[in-house]
Amino acid sequence: MLLENINSPKDVKKLSIEELTPLAEEMRKALMNRLSKHGGHFGPNFAIVEATIALHYVFDSPKDKFVFDVSHQSYSHKMLTGRKDAYLYEEHFNKVSGYTNPEESEHDFFNVGHTSTSVSLASGLAKARDLKGEKGNIIAIIGDGSLSGGEALEAIDFVGEQKTNFILLINDNEMSIAENHGGLYKNLKELRESNGQCSNNIFKSFGLDYVYLDEGNNVEKLVELFRKVKDIDHPIAVHIKTLKGKGYSFAEQNKENWHWCMPFDEKTGKWKVSSSNKENYSTLTSDFLLKKMKEDKKVCTVVAGAPTNIGFTAEKRKEAGSQFIDVGIAEEQGVAMSSGIAKNGGKPVFATHSSFMQRTYDQVAQDLCINSNPATLLVNTASIFGMNDVTHLGIYDIAMLSNIPNLVYLAPTNAEEYFAMLDWSIEQDKYPVAVRIPCNGVHHTAKEVQKDYSELNRYEVTEEGSDVAILALGDFYQLGEEVAKAIEAKSGKKATLINPRYITGIDEKLLENLKKNHKTVVTLEDSILNGGFGEKIARFYGPSDMKVYNYGLKKEFIDRYNAKEVLKENHLTPELIVADIF
Repeated sequence: MLLENINSPKDVKKLSIEELTPLAEEMRKALMNRLSKHGGHFGPNFAIVEATIALHYVFDSPKDKFVFDVSHQSYSHKMLTGRKDAYLYEEHFNKVSGYTNPEESEHDFFNVGHTSTSVSLASGLAKARDLKGEKGNIIAIIGDGSLSGGEALEAIDFVGEQKTNFILLINDNEMSIAENHGGLYKNLKELRESNGQCSNNIFKSFGLDYVYLDEGNNVEKLVELFRKVKDIDHPIAVHIKTLKGKGYSFAEQNKENWHWCMPFDEKTGKWKVSSSNKENYSTLTSDFLLKKMKEDKKVCTVVAGAPTNIGFTAEKRKEAGSQFIDVGIAEEQGVAMSSGIAKNGGKPVFATHSSFMQRTYDQVAQDLCINSNPATLLVNTASIFGMNDVTHLGIYDIAMLSNIPNLVYLAPTNAEEYFAMLDWSIEQDKYPVAVRIPCNGVHHTAKEVQKDYSELNRYEVTEEGSDVAILALGDFYQLGEEVAKAIEAKSGKKATLINPRYITGIDEKLLENLKKNHKTVVTLEDSILNGGFGEKIARFYGPSDMKVYNYGLKKEFIDRYNAKEVLKENHLTPELIVADIF
């Protein structure tokens, strides 16, 4: 095998040009080996194998610096920079992350997992190089989907006027996570169809030089092209056309479903772990919103490049028609646009992952909440049970959103409560509202849930008790039930169990009443404690004799964690909580 002998980019350079195509075949087999057993980003990595080989064959990493946008397409890069064992041997799978990581290799420069950042980061590397009077190539590798993000366009605008080496490699496979959306993709199509010769050229309009290669999966032609642009003295856009999922028919034919995968059977393409028969909030949410949109043409759903985060498959997007809006990977546009829709009498619901909601802070605060426009924000995977890569953590949203004035942030504890909150939010016209989509499985209740949440910050007492009151927020309500049972078993007394529902405010009347026959208050929240819900409760009780225990997560970056272990480390188990308070 050629790949087994690759321990650094120097070994790639020792190969003949004729050996690079067989190397690509071996690398795809290694990708298949890992992805079929471990899961991960499939389509992006299968598309860029040849380009990655050519980059390392021509350029001199790490002196020449590669910055991968999102970096979810960096698996081949890792193979060629000393980390091949993580793709060849199952016992090494967990030794590398799914994104670039400077702790793993000198050939990685950033821990990055969010889109549209590579050009900005690379422009900083280039500026520092020039300030120090050094040489070397700076290459930003960005997919066509990521170009829809505002940061990418801001950065291209900046580098376009620089008179220095900068190579923008556009990996164009005509896909984002789903289909691309936005006017710039008309120009990319014109460029592809004209072999890069059409007069309308977005990259030239930004001030970059430009070159196009239609055969972006031809490693020999890529080597020839990269040799021409190596050591260039000005910024240039190198536009290559690739095939997402190349080399695996199932992925080539269904690019959206194979952007990311669970472990699967290579022969059939079927996932080994199927949740198709289980209820999930993605499908439930899309079905609910489709019904609302059919009943009321003013209701619309807005996403930012990730439609299936709330279950909108291609079929459901088609069914929704113009009431479904994908703004591309541009969360800021999604929130600000939703504010405008609400201002003009529409009923928008913007949905994205908690980790991506971070990118919208200014728009939520400025464009939405200062104007008090009644748009709905759905915050998905906001939990310790959500995505667990360090770049995709969903545990900061409470501290971020709950402290923005005018926003009503709701935390449902079961499916019935979630859809009641969502329905109320869509139909009311007073507040910008965010709803935290539950992330600990679909729980149901036979109890009648409240339908109107207009009387803000009124908590619900679900079990009456004394001595100890448990305020169990959202996903941690079920943990609160377990803690209540453990307290009764330990003390013989029932604890009071409370569903706060409102993250953004406190129920002063209820909290004051608890002083009459309670000595201890316990708060539970599925988020970091700093700036979170529990601190609001502790601050209220500060001047009193009430003992308050806040349980949540430590403020830290955690990577590829085991949720049960993290919960235990933070004393988020019934046994540890009871041991603390007694």
